[in-house]
Amino acid sequence: PSAEDVKKLLNSVGAKADDSSINFVVKELNGKKLDEVIAAGNLKMASVGGGSGGGGGGGAAAPAAAAAAPAAGGKAAAKKEPEPEEEEDMGFSLFD
Repeated sequence: PSAEDVKKLLNSVGAKADDSSINFVVKELNGKKLDEVIAAGNLKMASVGGGSGGGGGGGAAAPAAAAAAPAAGGKAAAKKEPEPEEEEDMGFSLFD
């Protein structure tokens, strides 16, 4: 695409970029296949890692492990889950 094509696309979604940035992107993509550029970028992003996922969705592992334990038989089935610890009173309240 030309720099003008990129400007039109950006304007159509309400985004703006300066001419030097647009010209840089157009120059860097010149002669390259977009699908190959995207695939290479995805590989780079995968190698970076993502850290935590925000805390949602990790809960399925515990029930799955608990269901698998009795199937294994023996001592694993007899193990008892530790009870959650009670909150300790630290002498102040967050909502006082």
